[in-house]
Amino acid sequence: MAASQESALSTNAATSEVDAPVQASSIAQTELGHDGSQATGPELKALRGEGIIDPADIGPSGARSKRDFPVPPPLGVHGPARVISVCNQKGGVGKTTTTINLGAAMAKYGRRVLLVDLDPQGALSVGLGVPIHDLKVTGFEVLMGSATASEALLKTQVPGVDLLPSNIELSAAELYLVNEVGREYVLSRALAPIAADYDVILIDCQPSLGLLTLNALAASKGVLIPLECEYFALRGVALLIQTIQKVQERINPELQMSGILPTMYDARTVHAREVLNRVEETFPDKLFETVITRTVKFPETTVAGLPITEYAPNSGAAQAYQRLAREVLAK
Repeated sequence: MAASQESALSTNAATSEVDAPVQASSIAQTELGHDGSQATGPELKALRGEGIIDPADIGPSGARSKRDFPVPPPLGVHGPARVISVCNQKGGVGKTTTTINLGAAMAKYGRRVLLVDLDPQGALSVGLGVPIHDLKVTGFEVLMGSATASEALLKTQVPGVDLLPSNIELSAAELYLVNEVGREYVLSRALAPIAADYDVILIDCQPSLGLLTLNALAASKGVLIPLECEYFALRGVALLIQTIQKVQERINPELQMSGILPTMYDARTVHAREVLNRVEETFPDKLFETVITRTVKFPETTVAGLPITEYAPNSGAAQAYQRLAREVLAK
């Protein structure tokens, strides 16, 4: 099934890639709405570059969506944590950005959140203002068993959000773990003693399907797949879903796909709208209603070491991640 899905996605998206420059050459065609009709109102303004559709209101295929999700009620008792891996074998699709901002948005709704940096590049840690080269205890020591997860935890600048940081040393973990008995469950065992202290644990996976990512999937109950609205990012979705299915069958039967999150969406381009259409047609029950649009704010937040919900709380991107948090918590 995954192979047929990949074929359908690739064929349709490839056609869009070829057709997009031709369509863009015609103003009338460029201003077609998501359903092929003449765009009007906010959608037309977005296509003309006069303004971007509010990310909090945009739905699948670029359509306006009035549906919202209820504000989650406060919790009287915290834990045990729901573990979600943010995973995609392609880099640059918004995994780290989503992990940081989704976690911060959940914390605003009273959830205790732990963010786990499982990428040797340490982008999650850097994005939260942590000087990764000065760290004494990281995820590497935790996986090797020379330190506990509690000893590695750091408080972040965001109330309610803790971090299990990592740096380049984590790249050696796969070499050490390859001969370990039960190597797929090392992370799961490491997180077990602290799971009761949190409501949500978000794991930022590296852009590969190696042993570290396998550990993340084995420890998780859900997988959130950020998908850049671009052809090359689209091609790997079916392969990733096939991998998730294998993990379900052989390692972690409780693993479920939380959903596909469209990221870096630009309603002004035909190509982005076509890619989103194809994903919606192929995975209609797996696509999040929330769509994250492109914004210059995200690079600024990395420099500031803050999530966008703290750096620019009134921005459309912050509102989009708050909506995503409500959508995830409602499931």
